[in-house]
This record gives sequence, C-alpha cells and structure tokens, in this order.
Amino acid sequence: MDFLPPSLSSATIAGFIAIIIFSHYLLKRSRVSLAKTAPNAPGAWPIIGHLRLLLGTQPPHITLGAMADKYGALFTIKLGSHPALVLSSSEMAKECFTTNDLAVSSRPRQVATKHLGYNYAMFGFGPYGPYWRELCKITTLELPSNRRLEQLSHVRVSEVENDIKALYKLWIKKKNMSGLILVELKQWFWDLNLNVILRMIAGKRCFGTIDGVNEEEARRCQKALEEFFHLMGLFVVSDAIPFLGWLDLGGHEKAMKKIAKELDSILGECLEEHKRRRASSEAKGEQDFMDIMLSILDGKEREGYDADTINKATCLVRSPFSFLHGALLKGPCLNMSSK
Repeated sequence: MDFLPPSLSSATIAGFIAIIIFSHYLLKRSRVSLAKTAPNAPGAWPIIGHLRLLLGTQPPHITLGAMADKYGALFTIKLGSHPALVLSSSEMAKECFTTNDLAVSSRPRQVATKHLGYNYAMFGFGPYGPYWRELCKITTLELPSNRRLEQLSHVRVSEVENDIKALYKLWIKKKNMSGLILVELKQWFWDLNLNVILRMIAGKRCFGTIDGVNEEEARRCQKALEEFFHLMGLFVVSDAIPFLGWLDLGGHEKAMKKIAKELDSILGECLEEHKRRRASSEAKGEQDFMDIMLSILDGKEREGYDADTINKATCLVRSPFSFLHGALLKGPCLNMSSK
C-alpha cells in the first residue's frame, strides 16, 4: 500500500540518497584528517591530562625529550583541558615558522596576559589578528630600526660613560694598598641597562648621581618589573583547568592585579608628563618611543583599545624584554685595579 504521493516519495528517496552521499563524504574527509593528525601521547589523566608528568622532579624539557624518543618527533599532549603539539625536529619547527607560520602566530589567552598585559592589549602576548599586525608593524619600524637606534646611540654611550666614571670614582675612594677594589656588579648592570631602556622609551633615567634622579621611584619601577617577569613565568592552574579559576590557588591572580596596578601607575605618570610636554611644545627635540606612539596614535582607538592603554601596553612590552637582556648580564664580583 502506498501511503505517500508519488512526488513526495521521489523527494524522500532523493533526500535519503543525498544524505548517504554527504555522510560518506564527511566520513572520508574525517579519515583523511585523522591520518594527518599527530599521534596522542598515552598516559593522560582525566581533567589534568599530562600535567602530572611535567610537574615532576625532572625539568619539563627532559620529560618531553624522553617522550619524543618514545612517541616520535611529533605528538600531542593534554595540558589540562587544552591540547598542545610537541615538536622535536628542526625540520618540522622550520616548517611551522615559515610555510605554516600563521597557524602558530597567535598566543593563548592566559591569566597573566589578561591582568599584566592590559587585557591582551600588550601585543607581544596577545592573540594574532589585525591589532597584533598593526602594533607589530609600528614597533618594528619605529623602535628597533637602524635609523632610530642610530639616533639614540648617544644614549647608550653616555650611560656607559657615566657609569664607568662612577666606578672610577669608587675605585679612587676605596682602593686598598695594592690598588685593588672588590666591586659587586650585579646591581650595577641592572641599573645601567634600565637607565638605557627608560631613556630610549620614556626619556628619563632612574639611577646615578645626576640631578633629577629619584632613587626611590627607580627602585619601585625596578621591583615592579622584576615581579612582572616572575608572575609572567608562573604556572597558573586556571590556565590549564579553567573551571578552577575562582579558587585562585596560590594567590597568583591577586598578585598579578596588584603589580598590574603598580605598573599602570608608573606608566600613567610618565605618559601624563609626555602629554604635558607635548601640549606646551617642549617635545620638539629628541623624541623617545612614548612620544612617537603619541604622534602615531593621535588619541584614536584601535580594535576597542583606547590610545593611552595601547601606548602604555606597548611601552611596557618593550621595556621588560630589554630589561631581561640586562638581567642576563648579571655576573659575579669583579676585581678592579688601575691597570
């Protein structure tokens, strides 16, 4: 017995055939995708994934190296609820950062980059997109360009000269009978590097015997930057297991908010000073990076971020990485003599 009209029966049959063909296509495509997917490393636990392996007594790179020897140069692991691709081959790494560089150009949205990076306005830690490309272009062309570095070369020269003179005066004052003096250079290198950075970015120096130097403000800035580095490198549980974020295990998120407020206060004071100079036409001479950003942004928003936030975030992301370079110079005590 035919319960359906002939036209409806034909349409139903045609629909079933279309569904079968489409399902076959999707199944075939999924098999091809699975064939191209990196193998998953076994041993993941529910919720925490492979974190138990990376938080052991061995350094993470040793653990990952052992896993690469066992599972191959390309495999995936679970960092809490997030999958991560592990590369242990220079050829594959080159492929990722050349041909397929767009696939790895973004950054994960983490607690540290949210609170310390002005809600991802700090492009060095933010996700890839139009805002990231524009700010990257601005900083690449303006701050580290050969022309800009040449214009500001006298800053590096003068700071090194000032500090060498200060060391010489210290040697004259405290040398022993043999003409030697023991000098601890750890803080010396940090101060020198920070002076160079801040003069190039914000047009002011912090340490030394020159008039106008506020040692208390300088130590405040230096301490805030040290905390910035420390907190940026911390493992926060909520980055791997988001639903535990409300617990704030370890109090890291609270500390991040505190340091973010401190750095914003320092940068805000400096930015207002630059604005006052700009309004009174005192900024016609040598321009630092904050002056340049004021000119480029011209008070306009970018992708939902106001000009002041972009300026502070961009100057801050430039300062710590240069500051880190100075930290690498930290060394032991140095014996100085007149020779």
